[in-house]
Amino acid sequence: MDDSEVLKDEEKTSAATDTVTVLYFARLKEAFGRASERILLPSSIDTVGALREHLCARGGVWEAELAAAKPVRVAVNQEIAAAGVRLSAGDEVAFFPPVTGG
Repeated sequence: MDDSEVLKDEEKTSAATDTVTVLYFARLKEAFGRASERILLPSSIDTVGALREHLCARGGVWEAELAAAKPVRVAVNQEIAAAGVRLSAGDEVAFFPPVTGG
């Protein structure tokens, strides 16, 4: 096995582990018809904002519910996160509408 074959095997292993778990709550869970999914992170998706744009690109209800103008909160590993927060393999990313209490 030469160096190029080793590199290809390492890339496959790395790509397989560069996933995040995405959770959807409240109206988003209902609209998307799912509570969660695992997403393989391409190298171009390295922030919360990039992930939101990636999901919007699915079109339809995804684009409507996650549009920049829609009030949606995001948490990474159970901490509120801004669009610029960097993502890492294994992160848990939650999307949910703002909650009000009274």
